[in-house]
Amino acid sequence: MKTLKDILYNVKLTSVSGNTGIEVVDVCFDSRKVQKGSLFVAVKGTQVDGHDYIEKAIKSGAVAVVCEEMPLLPDIHVTFVETGDSAAALGVIASNFFDNPSKKIKLVGITGTNGKTTTVTLLYSLFRSLGYNVGLLSTVQNKINDEVIPSTHTTPDQISLNALLSEMVKQKCEYAFMEVSSHAIDQGRIAGLQYTGAVFMNISHDHLDYHETFDNYIKAKKKLFDGLPSSAFALVNMDDKRGQVMLQNTRARQLAFGLKFMTDYKAKIITNSYQGLELDINGRSVWFRLIGAFNAYNLLAAYAVADILEQDVEEVLLMLSGIETAPGRFESVNADSNVRAIVDYAHTPDALENVLQTIDSFRSGNEKVITVVGCGGDRDKDKRPVMASIAAKWSDKVIFTDDNPRTENPDTIIKEMMGGIGPSMVKKTLIIRDRREAIKTACSLANDEDIILVAGKGHETYQEINGVRHDFDDRAVLKEMLELFKD
Repeated sequence: MKTLKDILYNVKLTSVSGNTGIEVVDVCFDSRKVQKGSLFVAVKGTQVDGHDYIEKAIKSGAVAVVCEEMPLLPDIHVTFVETGDSAAALGVIASNFFDNPSKKIKLVGITGTNGKTTTVTLLYSLFRSLGYNVGLLSTVQNKINDEVIPSTHTTPDQISLNALLSEMVKQKCEYAFMEVSSHAIDQGRIAGLQYTGAVFMNISHDHLDYHETFDNYIKAKKKLFDGLPSSAFALVNMDDKRGQVMLQNTRARQLAFGLKFMTDYKAKIITNSYQGLELDINGRSVWFRLIGAFNAYNLLAAYAVADILEQDVEEVLLMLSGIETAPGRFESVNADSNVRAIVDYAHTPDALENVLQTIDSFRSGNEKVITVVGCGGDRDKDKRPVMASIAAKWSDKVIFTDDNPRTENPDTIIKEMMGGIGPSMVKKTLIIRDRREAIKTACSLANDEDIILVAGKGHETYQEINGVRHDFDDRAVLKEMLELFKD
């Protein structure tokens, strides 16, 4: 329990009506969770405006309300605090309420269109293997040391995030590695956090359904670096032309990594095969279990962060060499079949092309590549024909199917994907809306040594249709179908 005055520290206030010396038992932005003694923060979301629930929150026992618009006749028994940005205020308030846990742990944020999950997972596994207590905040799952906490968003809401960080501090975690999505940055979910460092992986076409323009998407990512203190580090992929943009205006120590130019941390691919990667990193040659040129960047970023955090580089490389890929990221599915089967989360044009180009680099020339792919509903529509075109270009056979259609008509999604298929590619495409049947068909078409890629959902264990999540795991279904068609 804390006083309202204490948890409002550093919040940009416009006006206050009432007593800020009152005690607050908890902080809520969901009126359904309000209890007697709660502080209710009215946040304007993308679908719901918390201001519409102020009266309900007060009836449920809220003793204070933070809002962007003061009521015409505020309840005299409730303290009202006006601010210009409730979402940002919620971040600072949540941080204060949980005693600013991000200041008691070395928190490193990873942002970028692709590679976030793999890189934070590499860092978590690396620092655990180095003997540290570590926290993980990722799309796949959250972890406090070895305890797994299910993940619902790439970056949790302000209250959940600070509660997790607080628990990490209680469990004596020295480090925490977290994915930072552009949505989270834009929605103020990371407001109030103090980062030890931030990493920029890359940026490509995605989330324009939310950000509307690519420029807005870039600016959202950049806010993470603009907000870093001078004591932090800013590490960017200089092979991406927006890497330099991320460093503009940051007060943090600037560092870079890449494969193409001379940077603080440089890698060169020596061997890239289905068995793994051999890289030369800053003059040291090491074999890694991860596959594909795109993973060279993820491994290099993890190495760089560890070095910046003053870990022994020889031990770091030794430990990194034994770490396997994150779930659903270029994950091989083995069913004792002679068919090579891969599941990958690739759901952007750039990620899909990276994966398919990697597969192409392994081919001897005789085997077929069969790709099963779809596009999510209620998301960026512009990428649909682009992804379809990429899938057809790099595959011998491509099957377009459902991928979390959500509330959208799946036929419309497929139709928009087919807009990227030219006349010469039509013969190699199939449309099978049922994802299970699509995977089954891919397996039935595959001969020995052929390669099947099931892209888009990766680690996800559900298929969302009309707001309902149905159990569905690409890896489990693919394994089942490979067994079915095994010689």
